[in-house]
Amino acid sequence: MASAAVQAPQVPPGPPGQPDIGYAPNYGKFLARGERRHKTENLDKTLPPGFPQELKSDLVWDGNELAKTYDWNYRLTEEDVEEIEAALKHFKELQKPLGYISQETFPLPKLHSTLREISKELHLGHGFKVVRGVPVTKHTREDNVIIYAGISAHVAPVRARQDNTFQGAPADVVLAHIKDLTANVDAGNIGAPAYTTEKQVFHTDTGDIVALFALSEAADGGQSYLSSSWRVYNELAATRPDLIRTLAEPWAFDTFGTATTPYTLTPLLHHQPATPTAPERLIIQYARRSFTGYWGLPRSADIPPITEAQAEALDALHFAAERVAASLDFHQGDIQYANNLSIFHARAGFTDSAEKQRHLIRLWLRDPEYAWETPAALRDRWDRLFKDVSPDKSVFPLEPRIRTSAGKNARK
Repeated sequence: MASAAVQAPQVPPGPPGQPDIGYAPNYGKFLARGERRHKTENLDKTLPPGFPQELKSDLVWDGNELAKTYDWNYRLTEEDVEEIEAALKHFKELQKPLGYISQETFPLPKLHSTLREISKELHLGHGFKVVRGVPVTKHTREDNVIIYAGISAHVAPVRARQDNTFQGAPADVVLAHIKDLTANVDAGNIGAPAYTTEKQVFHTDTGDIVALFALSEAADGGQSYLSSSWRVYNELAATRPDLIRTLAEPWAFDTFGTATTPYTLTPLLHHQPATPTAPERLIIQYARRSFTGYWGLPRSADIPPITEAQAEALDALHFAAERVAASLDFHQGDIQYANNLSIFHARAGFTDSAEKQRHLIRLWLRDPEYAWETPAALRDRWDRLFKDVSPDKSVFPLEPRIRTSAGKNARK
């Protein structure tokens, strides 16, 4: 039996002056807004000082063609799986909390070099890779979490906190569940599409690397999409440099009551000139719901509205990313790793059944060996993620829950 459709709550329009824009992009409104702005505004035809006319890198790719030249899959061999099983047994025999999962406590002497090459590909290559063939159905939920965290420790060993409370107590919650919870949670208490069956538009998470592990698949739909933000940048730089300027200016990010201030002013786009040790880079960080709201978390009414230019820029990012996206054949037992600083991700809407329910778990990661420099404007946010995460306080929830920042209770 298919899961019943849940009526999305009506989202209030946000602060006075907020443009007509919702979480779900509307192509007709996007075109109309662009036409109106061209007629009524003198749009800048130059890029911000120092920004490149074009980025050239393996990170610039068109997902419609990429599979012809790049195999993004690594399928675990029988020998790999045997080594993973031995590492699982070793860690469990240590009788340590899960926060102590590391390269040392989850040893993979042969697979390690392959996983280090994957990290190199994430940071210096095409920006993403999929590890396939983890034997999910053989293991308990806790063992699957151990395996996932153990493999990931060899790709990027530093885990970020995704929430700072668990069951009412302070904690470093380092694992999140991506699953439809609308059957158990009132729609008005859900503030992020991760907990619904709805389409998730192109966005980034927070942190350097986002890792997603498929514990199970939907009955229908739920495809995973990745898109090169550098390819999107090149398109906009060539055709709409005014939108690059807009993206590089400060935006009012809604904190939804989870910070000491109701909003923060931060650019979406960050340029890093080449140095003797690093190439030129463009970093983008944004989630559309921060500017449009979503279900039970509408954009706060007491913060600045976004501008018409910002509304057009949000849609331009999504539709450009959609045109050049790679569709990943994401199945149970797959772990998807993506460079969160240069890759957008999205997912299609889906339908669950009693037998098949889409369920992913997520880690945010950092690899000190290959890590990109964090832009100055993002360092406070990165500190909230990575600073002083303690193995003893680290929590890996085994059951799905809504993160504090993604539920209606965020404003309490």
